[in-house]
Amino acid sequence: MSTLKGKIAVVTGGNSGIGFASAQELKNQGATVIITGRSSEKVEEASQKLGVKGIVADVKSISAIENLVEEVKSNFNKVDILFVNAGIFQPAEVGNISEEMFDHQMTINFKGAVFTTEKFLPILNEGASIINLSSINAYTGMPNTAVYAASKAALNSYTRTAATELAQRKIRINSVNPGPVSTPIFEKTGMEEEQIQGLA
Repeated sequence: MSTLKGKIAVVTGGNSGIGFASAQELKNQGATVIITGRSSEKVEEASQKLGVKGIVADVKSISAIENLVEEVKSNFNKVDILFVNAGIFQPAEVGNISEEMFDHQMTINFKGAVFTTEKFLPILNEGASIINLSSINAYTGMPNTAVYAASKAALNSYTRTAATELAQRKIRINSVNPGPVSTPIFEKTGMEEEQIQGLA
């Protein structure tokens, strides 16, 4: 299958989980794929497994996103598909939310996602597609997910407005809101296996 032959696709957080699987599928459909991630070791390992280009970039840093865009531009010129996938999940119940945890999740899940789009816009082709990975948690009121859910709800709101504004460039931007998916993100939460299973 080569339905995306000739297309350039960037997947942030493409070194594991949904990002890795999506990068694999994009490649299978013929796209030239670039994955990004925070860990140079993990990006290198994933890029070799996938047979795609890997670039280290931490979306917490605006300058890192700008450097990523410049590297993609210099190597590939324009981008057709931008999958804004990088994100984190840190559970905490209301009443035990720290400022550090709040800032960390909002910076990566919302600010990082917004500025990934903002910085890539100048090199997106007319008719390009942006996909934001959100979450069903934006709507469910699930316990221990207040800040995570808020970050994804904010991303959905940004996406709706951006869709209206980017229509003139024929750029489509959509949020995907999956339920729990068994990926390495859960291993970083500190939750017990029984708690993780309860999310499903």
